Amino acid sequence: MSDKPTGSGMSNELAKERTREAADRTLLAWIRTSLALIGFGFGISKVLYYVEMVRPDRIHDPLHSARVFGSAFIALGILGLVSAVVQHFRILKQIEKQEFQYGDIRPITLVVAILLLLIGLYAFIAVLL
Repeated sequence: MSDKPTGSGMSNELAKERTREAADRTLLAWIRTSLALIGFGFGISKVLYYVEMVRPDRIHDPLHSARVFGSAFIALGILGLVSAVVQHFRILKQIEKQEFQYGDIRPITLVVAILLLLIGLYAFIAVLL
């Protein structure tokens, strides 16, 4: 007797493998996106720091917009990465079950897009003021 799946069992195993690889690619995409968000936020914060060092008397920013803007990007990058890791582990657990059934996935992309919209609105208001 062989433990290797045959026929439709082999098709199911290959489908699970493709799903796992797709989940890995999605996690890698979220890692790249989160790294870009964190790096952008860090860059904004550092630029602000150096500008304040050169001209501390000429900066009047009651909203601390650059600092908040940079911190918001860093927080959004961390939130996106944590959410993506949790989602990845949930998908892997779901695939391991004998009776694999597709379940709705939490819309991390939609949440990040809405938060980016709010950050953009804050930056727009800060520029106007």
